[in-house]
Amino acid sequence: MKLAILSDTHDNLWALRSAMPRLATADVALHCGDLCSPFMLKELGQGMNGKPVHVVWGNNEGDILLMTRIVAQFPNLTLHGALAELKFDDMRVALNHYPDIARGLAASGQYDLVCCGHSHIASLTKVGECQLLNPGEIMGLLGPRTFALFDTATRVVEFVNVL
Repeated sequence: MKLAILSDTHDNLWALRSAMPRLATADVALHCGDLCSPFMLKELGQGMNGKPVHVVWGNNEGDILLMTRIVAQFPNLTLHGALAELKFDDMRVALNHYPDIARGLAASGQYDLVCCGHSHIASLTKVGECQLLNPGEIMGLLGPRTFALFDTATRVVEFVNVL
């Protein structure tokens, strides 16, 4: 199974639209927070063509009430709050926005993959047996716009640059 992991889109609708064709090749999308505006959820829901999209809150979410109303229009969208605990194939996956919290989750030994955002910097490290992944940012504030593709069968990560 292929997971598309993204974070920190910060209302950059144009960059998200540029990323969507490649994101949509995945079986599932995981967003690690800081969408900011409700229209970003709509773009993800439509762009993934009915495939599941799991979202956790970041520290810059806007109109949460409107976001929940948009999610109600897209059965493939799920809002998890601050933490998502998911399972894909035999992999235990956690999503959170903050790297410090994600590092603790990874160190707990309960997960095979922990994904976070917030720093806007793409990184992949091992914490014990767990892969700790930050896909970078779609926004483009601190450098290249990136997201990650993760293959659950091979456990290989590919960072994708977004033009």
